[in-house]
Amino acid sequence: MIFLSLLITFSSLANIDTFILEGIVLDAENSEPISNAAVQLVGTDLYTTTKSDGTFSLQISIQINFRIKITHLAYQEKLIDFKSQDELNKKLIVYLIPKIINLSTVVVSEHRSTSLIEEIRDYSNILGGRELQRNLSQTLASTLKNESGLSVRSMGPAPSRPVYRGLGQDRILISEDGMKTVDLSATSPDHAVTIEPFTSDRIEVLRGPKILTKTSSTVGGIVNVSRNEIPQQIHNTYHLTVGGYIETVNKGYLGAIQSEIPINPLAIRFELSRRNTSDLETPEGLLKNSSSENLNSAIGLSYINDFGYIGGAFRFYDLSYGIPGGFIGAHPKGVTIDITKNQIHFDSNIKFLNDSNYFRLSYKNIYYRHKEFEFSGRIGSEFRIITNLANVDFNHTSLFSFDEGIFGISAEHRDFEIGGFVFTPPTKSLNISAYLFEEINFGKTNLNFAARYSFDDIKPKVEKSDSKIGAIREKTFNNLSLSASILYQLSDNVFIGSNISRSTRVPTIEELFSEGPHLAAYSYEVGNPDLGSESGIGTEVFVYHKFEKLNFNLNAFYNNFESFIIPRNSGEINYQTFLPIYKTFGVGAILYGIDGSVNLNLYDSYYLSSSFSYTKGVFRENSKPLPQIPPFKGTTGVQFKTDNLQVGLNCEWALAQNDVDIFEQPTDGYLIFNSFVQYLFYIGESVNSFSINADNIFNKSYRNHLSRIKSILPEAGFNIRLIYKFML
Repeated sequence: MIFLSLLITFSSLANIDTFILEGIVLDAENSEPISNAAVQLVGTDLYTTTKSDGTFSLQISIQINFRIKITHLAYQEKLIDFKSQDELNKKLIVYLIPKIINLSTVVVSEHRSTSLIEEIRDYSNILGGRELQRNLSQTLASTLKNESGLSVRSMGPAPSRPVYRGLGQDRILISEDGMKTVDLSATSPDHAVTIEPFTSDRIEVLRGPKILTKTSSTVGGIVNVSRNEIPQQIHNTYHLTVGGYIETVNKGYLGAIQSEIPINPLAIRFELSRRNTSDLETPEGLLKNSSSENLNSAIGLSYINDFGYIGGAFRFYDLSYGIPGGFIGAHPKGVTIDITKNQIHFDSNIKFLNDSNYFRLSYKNIYYRHKEFEFSGRIGSEFRIITNLANVDFNHTSLFSFDEGIFGISAEHRDFEIGGFVFTPPTKSLNISAYLFEEINFGKTNLNFAARYSFDDIKPKVEKSDSKIGAIREKTFNNLSLSASILYQLSDNVFIGSNISRSTRVPTIEELFSEGPHLAAYSYEVGNPDLGSESGIGTEVFVYHKFEKLNFNLNAFYNNFESFIIPRNSGEINYQTFLPIYKTFGVGAILYGIDGSVNLNLYDSYYLSSSFSYTKGVFRENSKPLPQIPPFKGTTGVQFKTDNLQVGLNCEWALAQNDVDIFEQPTDGYLIFNSFVQYLFYIGESVNSFSINADNIFNKSYRNHLSRIKSILPEAGFNIRLIYKFML
């Protein structure tokens, strides 16, 4: 993905009735200047274009309410409003999303920049761009798999979920347009994430204190899928994106269309996608019962005016996929899972005094139904969840001593019904949270801090005091999470920083009350009703370098948990079902490691890029390995880049993982090679992108350590993927 960065300064002329608007337009992915971008004063014929170095100047008359528009054929249009004298005097940095990178840019960022320090921090947090568009895959997790610090937990091609620095489950919050996504993917490896990545505008991995405005777990992060399903801005013309891909390894295909239509003061957005894959081909044979089908659709409508916007959207998501069988404890022919989700979303942004101070009110109602079928067609497990989420945030600038911040409250009510041969009791839960985030800049030093208080009530519909696993009863939790970070500018090119946080997490219903077989997970799950909250202290130090031809970042972290909630294979078998018994524990644990990335301009249009991730996880009491910790892994590649053409070769590698828990299998290391060609061309006013990817070129057999089915067959074999996008 490419970003557009606009730096605007105003200086007064001798004539006090005019200003010269000066600025620079940059590609935020690599900070290269963008030439020939049009900068226009809306409602007039006054405009200019950026020079070869991205700079521009435009003389305008002083007026308090005016709007400028920045357009470029390859980028999404950007509108900026100015409504007060104060706004004319401050520097503004704005990131825009170009058309070409709509689908899969991955950015690690905290918020939109307003200062040089923040510009550098956000730039340094960009983990990838166009290469991730080319690597767009079947799921959100597989799209992110090569990013620094990230791994993939899976149980077949469809059910996969990101793991960050060895932390999985709901320690990684997955959200859409800033609000939590509701499904069961955090509770079990056989459950899929209910997001179609192909229709996304971008994908961000958020870190730092600000994540406490969304979740109480500070040591993980937030994977946010941004698609603006409720439009927030009216464009001057309609936007249309049509695309799809085909690939050979699973005979898969996808078709998608999305559009946004302005009918001032309304904006309408719709999307539709259809995906189908067959069983996955591996170097050692066909992974039977690994196919999937998905239908995704949404429509949104907004009313947009000077006060901000208010709008709503409806999304329908349907997914059917297979869980392979054929290993010890599994059904011989596997299990099939059907998921249906209906989601109603309301969102509003009400400005207060100016554009930088506003209230944001959001609400979601999600109906989620999940059925697990044996090969015979008989239902083994069934889940139904009705969730209501609501947030009220106030975003401010220049309040007391703070340069900007957010404070607000949120509420979540969940009605969880369970059927089939699952013995977790139906349960209702309630979460109410209050939070704040503030930021202060002192010259070269930037400070962030945040706090979140959470109250949780988890109430089973039927209490059972004599249960074999303990008393099934109502549980309440009160937690306080805290986080602070500091970033210091050592020089024009070097930045260092540190984070410290207290993280908390409430155990899930399954971790508390499960007592019975889980069909598709191939396990007999035993919860622990006496669990308290998970809590720990996380620390991190980092350094960012941004030179003309060399950029790199290096991060070291140390997370110390007083109580870390994990399911462990007990080594026992339930002889009624012949399934392995997994018990849930709260244990002392330490996770530490290092990760980073580097990008080097070797010569002219030739680049070298590399990233790596290392995590070590141990029990505090005996320093023995924690289960499900990813191996030392990374990627290295070379690329040739021009404006329209990119060609590259890269390798993915991982060392063997022999630090395993009891009853856990070690995994061999591997080295595989991938290549790509991507070409960008224009027809009229449309932008067209065509790419060819060749994955696992030598058809190497390798295993993902975090895969529950690695004992039967390896990961995907040689694959050719063709991706085409038309954007107008």
